[in-house]
Amino acid sequence: MLSPSIRFYWHTLFALLALPRITSAQNDPSSCTDLANLHLENTTILSSTYISGTANVTTPGSCQSQALVSNSLCRVQFIINTTSTSTVHAEAWLPDTWYGRYLGLGNGGLNGCIDYTNLDYGTSLHFATIASDGGHDGNTGLPFLNNPEVISDFSFRALHASTLIGKQLVEEFYGRPHDTAYYLGCSTGGRQGMQAALKFPEDFDGIVAGAPAVNTNFLEGWATMLGKLVGAPDPTGTPGFIPPELWDSVAEEVLRQCDALDGVEDGIITEPDECVFRPEALICEDGDEGGCLTKEQVEVVRSVYQPMYGGSGMGELLSPRFDPGAEADGGAQRWLSGSFDPLIVDWYRFAILNDSTYDFENFSMDTVMLGASINPGDIETFSGNLSAFKARGANPIR
Repeated sequence: MLSPSIRFYWHTLFALLALPRITSAQNDPSSCTDLANLHLENTTILSSTYISGTANVTTPGSCQSQALVSNSLCRVQFIINTTSTSTVHAEAWLPDTWYGRYLGLGNGGLNGCIDYTNLDYGTSLHFATIASDGGHDGNTGLPFLNNPEVISDFSFRALHASTLIGKQLVEEFYGRPHDTAYYLGCSTGGRQGMQAALKFPEDFDGIVAGAPAVNTNFLEGWATMLGKLVGAPDPTGTPGFIPPELWDSVAEEVLRQCDALDGVEDGIITEPDECVFRPEALICEDGDEGGCLTKEQVEVVRSVYQPMYGGSGMGELLSPRFDPGAEADGGAQRWLSGSFDPLIVDWYRFAILNDSTYDFENFSMDTVMLGASINPGDIETFSGNLSAFKARGANPIR
């Protein structure tokens, strides 16, 4: 789900655009149900149902059981066989009043969940909106195990395939092709949007890629190395382990040292790149009653705020550092708690190593580099050429 700030930006962006031609679909359920008779390449249309007004509909898969439909529309559920061993489930929501715009949606994390929230959001703004499960069902990476084609679907192919079929459904339903095609996604969805611009520059005219999780292999490697640094997989007895309440003290000290770097003390670190945090300011002294760090903990904190280097001679910058100030975020314990994030565990077990019992005890920079060399599904999304996308006059917003 997109953050409120990204939603506000997206909503404002389209409010400022001049409205194209408006098409009103006939409120005749048969014009929707007839779509079930279409024969599209490698595609099976499971159902096409007209929904009148606000309703809750049942949803397939394990991610959720119901979804809200706020406006009258035609709901099309379909399956695309991308290879002999991989399948994409997708839905097209086609609103009665259509402004000629097509909207594709992505996924998040490692999940194979259709984004019903933004299907409803997109159609409420009169977009013909299409979303897929990314080629697998559920919130884990287990379907990746020994299934390279499923990883390719998740990396890039599910979005492209559902876009090709989605545009055909739009043209059939409204009697004309779309005027402009947009994409909306965040994190993994942001990365999928950037992959679309690189690999399939004709798919979209505009891409909103919020917080795109590009440089994926080294991003996952950095997060895993960070986890080991703070005590994962089991911080019990680790001298440098820092419990959550001490991270609160670290956050206060980071703010004290770096808040005023932009010339204003306002409780916000506007220039984290300029923050050279000195954790030794928190080292325990005689008489301290809490909120301080041992020497071992100080060194762990110092290392947390260092970039990850590797490659030949360990001199290549592979991932930037954990930003000072980020430790105060409510989700920071995902990385700092002394346990590995389930997303990371699944990615290495099921996509990189194909070993469901891997315990991460021997995880090292060698493992990070192995993941980068395998680059499952070409998921890296950190190099390439956007010139074909740009030449069309298309624009990515990140």
